Amino acid sequence: MTTFVDHAWDGALPTLMDYIAVPARSPMFDPEWATTGHIARAAALLHDWASAQQIPGMTVEQVEVTGLTPVLLVEIPATHADLADHTVLMYGHLDKQPEMEPWSSGLGPWLPVLRGDRLYGRGGADDGYSIFAALIAIAAVHEVGGRHARIVVLIEASEESSSVHLAAHLERLLPRIGTADLVITLDSFCESYDRLWTTTSTRGVAGGVLDIEVCADDPHSGRASGVLPSSFRILRQLLDRIEDSATGQVLLRSANVHIPEHRVREAAIAAEAFPRLSSSFRPLPGVQPMGADAHEELLNETWRPALEVIGVDGLPPVADAGNVFRSRLSVKLSLRLPPTADTWAVGEEMRSALEAAPPYGAKVRLNDGARGPGWESPAFRPWLASVADAASERHWGRPSASCGVGGTIPFMGMLGESMPDAQYLLMGVLGPESNAHGPDEFLHLPTVRRVTATVADVLQAHAEQCS
Repeated sequence: MTTFVDHAWDGALPTLMDYIAVPARSPMFDPEWATTGHIARAAALLHDWASAQQIPGMTVEQVEVTGLTPVLLVEIPATHADLADHTVLMYGHLDKQPEMEPWSSGLGPWLPVLRGDRLYGRGGADDGYSIFAALIAIAAVHEVGGRHARIVVLIEASEESSSVHLAAHLERLLPRIGTADLVITLDSFCESYDRLWTTTSTRGVAGGVLDIEVCADDPHSGRASGVLPSSFRILRQLLDRIEDSATGQVLLRSANVHIPEHRVREAAIAAEAFPRLSSSFRPLPGVQPMGADAHEELLNETWRPALEVIGVDGLPPVADAGNVFRSRLSVKLSLRLPPTADTWAVGEEMRSALEAAPPYGAKVRLNDGARGPGWESPAFRPWLASVADAASERHWGRPSASCGVGGTIPFMGMLGESMPDAQYLLMGVLGPESNAHGPDEFLHLPTVRRVTATVADVLQAHAEQCS
């Protein structure tokens, strides 16, 4: 099976590289996505590749609904009649984050580049690989004469925009999908490349664009400063309402939750697998991490809220910055939330905190942005825990590990409500330095092959326990 997976991935890489070359920016970053056609091109490319795979009984549909980004829906019948009443749902997405320049010399967001074990380019690891991994794993089960239940593969195209179109699609598609026994999501992180990492929780997100305006024109800074309050000073005061700038603590009550004791213990066990979470990045010499140790870093990333300013309009580039008073600012905020926090309640509390009694009577408004629920996994049943460990030993040579992640996958929160009794397996290839959403994003090829083989193992184990 491993040989088959390796060979199949060799054949799939050219198509994945073609996909990387398509600037299929998520609708939040390409409001004219229906006109530019990049998402449609990426979907058609993956649809055609999937349709060409020799998997018995498979159907591949590109679901189109006016006003919504497309969804790819792949259905594969069970290998045996006694498994026909059991369903595995597999998930990924094909939309991408924007460019985030600058990339290193010779690399670019829409330029697929193979260097050793790494395939560089936007979207390969997040999350274009997912449909390839899913179908190669299914084909591998057939190759070795294995068994699997009915399988549905869902690939959406608005995940990087908090899955704004997915709920409408699911309303139509869930009756076709049915109730799944097992959900496999291929859009997560791995804390290292030396073992299988499974994800036990994802954070929610509440975002928005904060508009501040104090003056109708843009006067000379020498005349207006000291006479009018600048929008930048007002921004500093407003952010102090929702975050302690000295500690990073988020001050919104609804954004802070009690961390379950078993998640605290889980983070402590996971922390033993690597020296510091911050070592996954490249902080400059002398920069101090926010957590005292790896355990605290994991809890900060997965179960504590954190605010980030991710975009600003109204500040010119330094080279073009003349002596002009800052009359207005638009600031994009992203507030990551614990898995069990009420995303909508946090968003409303944040709005109230920022808009109430504006400093100096300025015009202040928070416009809604990305909002996505967090999610916490139910405990693995014995069969799933066993196959995860066995697959990690088989394909990596080390035991598996589990922890939460700091990112958001809105699909998990949506599905968790409709399928509370399912088992959920979240895996991914976004490991150290893989730079999801940033410059020099890459897909680690040995890891994607091992994750694919793991999916094949899990599908067969699921079929065994269903029989």
